[in-house]
Amino acid sequence: MVATPIGNLQDLTPRALQVLRDVSLIAAEDTRHSARLMQHFGIATPMTACHDHNERDKGQRLVERMLAGDDIALISDAGTPLISDPGFSSGASGPRGRNKGVAGAGRLRFDCCAERCRYAV
Repeated sequence: MVATPIGNLQDLTPRALQVLRDVSLIAAEDTRHSARLMQHFGIATPMTACHDHNERDKGQRLVERMLAGDDIALISDAGTPLISDPGFSSGASGPRGRNKGVAGAGRLRFDCCAERCRYAV
């Protein structure tokens, strides 16, 4: 789960930028919207859409890829994914203890930990 800027693209953290460059795939709420962010930073990582209309089926496929060893970043249009965005059921469908989540610093750490524990925030 990678938090994206809410407004100014320069608010993306260096760690988030590195994660987006290093993962095998980026699951985005809206790939058209996220493409602006990727273009701005020259990120060439493949993206796939994960939104309200496909997250049940897509989420299962993403979990299967993670279990097979792929690193996947989940991003929303702006802010921290899963707080009120598509992806909650995808995150909740992952097998507990078998997929690894990495929490970022600051507020994101709380959000990530709450989401990994499946608590409603």
